[in-house]
Amino acid sequence: MSEVRPVRRRSEKTLLGWRHEVLVPSPGPPPRRPAPEEHSDVSAEWVAAQRRSEADINRPLLFVLLALVAIGTVLVLLAMLGAMPFFLAATGWVACLAVALPVVVALMQSRQAVGDRLADERDRRALELEEKRRLLRERQEAHAAEYTEWQTRRRAYEAQPRWHAVEVPPGTGRVVVTGGANVGWSALLTTIGAARLRDGGDLTVVDLSGRAAAGEFVSLVQRCGLIPRVWVLPADLPRMKLGSDLDAAHRADILASTVLAIDPRADIEADRTILVKVFDVLGEDTAIMRVTAALGMLGLPGAADTRDDPALALLSEYERKELRAAFTGDTAAMERAPDLQRALTPFEGLGSRAEQEPYAQVKIIATDRSTGEFAGRAYGTYTLDSLSELLDLRARRGGTGRPWARTIVLCGADTLPGWAVERLVHAAERVSVGLVLMYRETDGNALSWLGADGTLPVVMRQPGAGSAAATAAFLGAGSRGRVHRLTEVVGTALDESAADGYVTDTAESVTAAVPVRYTARSIAPLDLVRHIRSATAWGRATAHAAENDDPVDDDGTDRLTDRRLDTYGLQQLPPTAMVLPAPSGGPVVADANPGILTLATATLTPVGDPAPERIVRPEEEPPANIGPPPERLDWRG
Repeated sequence: MSEVRPVRRRSEKTLLGWRHEVLVPSPGPPPRRPAPEEHSDVSAEWVAAQRRSEADINRPLLFVLLALVAIGTVLVLLAMLGAMPFFLAATGWVACLAVALPVVVALMQSRQAVGDRLADERDRRALELEEKRRLLRERQEAHAAEYTEWQTRRRAYEAQPRWHAVEVPPGTGRVVVTGGANVGWSALLTTIGAARLRDGGDLTVVDLSGRAAAGEFVSLVQRCGLIPRVWVLPADLPRMKLGSDLDAAHRADILASTVLAIDPRADIEADRTILVKVFDVLGEDTAIMRVTAALGMLGLPGAADTRDDPALALLSEYERKELRAAFTGDTAAMERAPDLQRALTPFEGLGSRAEQEPYAQVKIIATDRSTGEFAGRAYGTYTLDSLSELLDLRARRGGTGRPWARTIVLCGADTLPGWAVERLVHAAERVSVGLVLMYRETDGNALSWLGADGTLPVVMRQPGAGSAAATAAFLGAGSRGRVHRLTEVVGTALDESAADGYVTDTAESVTAAVPVRYTARSIAPLDLVRHIRSATAWGRATAHAAENDDPVDDDGTDRLTDRRLDTYGLQQLPPTAMVLPAPSGGPVVADANPGILTLATATLTPVGDPAPERIVRPEEEPPANIGPPPERLDWRG
């Protein structure tokens, strides 16, 4: 027997959310079964009416017949009494008989006509009943065929996927998200991360939102048996080695860029030259605290006694002499050194307690909102510039991989300088690393990236009227979208539920039945569905609101509401709603809720994609029925 199996390929696409689309229309109510028409036989009332009509017609003849009988009777009596000659009486009697005979014949014919009419009526009604039965059988046979077809269309309608995956289109290098509350970013991050877990891809999240935007995703990663590497700055700065194992020139570039982010008036080239000289003396792998100590020493007068300064105890006497010699006569550099020291002081603990750790598939670098916007800008710029340097290094080594196999998500891109984000964009583009930029508001930098080539624009709920007006102008006047009730219900239920930090209670920590590891080739879709349902608030909330998944209510009310995507409408979007461009033109509204994957009506096939390719194997001898049963095919792929 020929065997048909789907062709399984490794996915290289990034999932952003779900689009509700009913491709197979509703078949409507079932066809009504034809009912037999009412049939009545010849009723007694109708027969009685016919008899009365006959009696009314024959009444004059009866009167004539009775009169003739009376006359004949009188003639017979008169003849018997001798009052009339017998001959005359006989003549009269014969005359009455001659007249009565046609009357009797007419009455008999009338009775026969009525009987024939009744018989014809009964025959006509019998034929009519037979015709009705024949037509009823034909209609019932047609109804049976229509009902079978309706059942087929109904099963296809009920079994069809209604939530289709929204993926990054081919040829797209970055996704730019404008707007969105913390809970919306959490949903989008979890959805993107789930796609990377399914593919076994690499994901790096730079969370500058001040909240744990990737908190739900961390729970999902742990439930999948993986260990995410989470650094919350500045607390985890001593454990972070990002950028500290580069050469002196690249480390100087990163630190100079960080100083420029803190002080926009700084001369990045001059600062870079100073730092390169310091690294040349202290070594390219020296700690940042030794660099700040050197900068502090350079800011002191040349004749000052620095032997009792504890900050300078990190430098040997030889290093101090070499530093003095390297900057001899460079008055501008020595005057600039104290400013550089103050700017780099927050990074003194970088990598001080770092250990050699294995490669981690999921990496999250976040900033604590208690540090303030200024420190968050500094830590974010250092992180972004370090990632850019690493990507440039990969590009120089020819390390271009599959598009979006490695993904970087930047939450809070509007808190960083535009040049830092631009450098990361170009570095990621050179090595085909997928990039997701999340802006809290639609400012000038966000608008410049929304309309750039190779960008997929995504619009979420806008925080203010100014940002909403700029976004509405980008979408175009008169734009509208349809929002599903499930998006409203789940988004409203979890609004303002984003965690404040990445510190979790050990009593609520996730345990895994498989060995905990840092990487995994892939997570099976059905396992991923189970983990999303159990480990994330999105999965649990979506399971409770699953009754809102039908396209219409029981009373026929449409569950999709039409909304205007203007200044007011963009501020009223549900937290997880996303507005994206449709391939056919015009915006469409999707849902970033990762819990939708747990619904039976969800599919990983986007709208318009063909069915998975299938191959047919030739006839072959079936294998012996031994061993465990084969793995169930996954319909979600």
